[in-house]
Amino acid sequence: MQKHVNIFGIPMDLGQNRRGVDMGPSAVRYAQLGEKLQTLGYIAHDEGNITVSQAEESPEDYTDKHINAHFLPQVAKVCQATYSSIVECWRDDAFGLFIGGDHSVSIGTITAVAQRKNIGVLWIDAHTDMNTPETSPSGNIHGMSMAVLLGDGPQKLLDVGGHTVLDPDQVAMIGVRDVDKDEAMRVRESGITVHTMREVDENGIVAIAHRVLDQFKDRDHIHVSLDLDSCDPRYAPGVGTPVFGGLSYREAHLLMELLADSGKVCSMDVVEVNPILDDRNRTAEIAVEMILSILGKNIL
Repeated sequence: MQKHVNIFGIPMDLGQNRRGVDMGPSAVRYAQLGEKLQTLGYIAHDEGNITVSQAEESPEDYTDKHINAHFLPQVAKVCQATYSSIVECWRDDAFGLFIGGDHSVSIGTITAVAQRKNIGVLWIDAHTDMNTPETSPSGNIHGMSMAVLLGDGPQKLLDVGGHTVLDPDQVAMIGVRDVDKDEAMRVRESGITVHTMREVDENGIVAIAHRVLDQFKDRDHIHVSLDLDSCDPRYAPGVGTPVFGGLSYREAHLLMELLADSGKVCSMDVVEVNPILDDRNRTAEIAVEMILSILGKNIL
């Protein structure tokens, strides 16, 4: 039976303060994503990019200054457009591949996937993205994405897709190693499962992967939200918020391979690839390699 992948680009950098991540979808496509999918026997259906205004077109005075969430109306608009595009265009028989852009795009992607499928969400990231405007040191919405998906955040973001919210037991995180003080308290109180890099170091990525799969054994599908800063910046330098001590190249690949073996992954975010900060598109190339691994590419 022929295999299909639906590709959606969301070139948004309004959720963070380092320019360039809006070029992530182009960088990933330039790394021969379509051609390499074909070598695995997939047919790629590229839906193009969601329309996103540039920061220069979205002056900060358009943001509600009473809310510590930069470009809030603009980010909400893009997330709603992302949600609508996925709902309308995602083929029932296709793997959903959503390429950002900063991690705030996941508010739209995961809301759309969650309305179609009984999912567990695996958040692979150096950060938990559990801030709210009240706790965020920066006001950057890409650090609030998971809080919104769990039902806490600005109403404009909660309204995306009709207010679909994840339950804490639908969420697992891997690779976490940089959490703000007030955010850490929220994470502990939230009830979500977080596998920090210390746990990866102590137990190994295989054991952690099996724990996640066991957590999601009663879920029909798994959505993977991969922030490339989950990888150590020695391997993936082209990200806006690099943190040393992340997943190694082989740990990240092995995690993708184990997830592929489960047969439950139906969709994936690939976010925070920043070509301006990269070295000859290395990070985008690694992103493509991770996509191929989660879609079943094996060594033999």
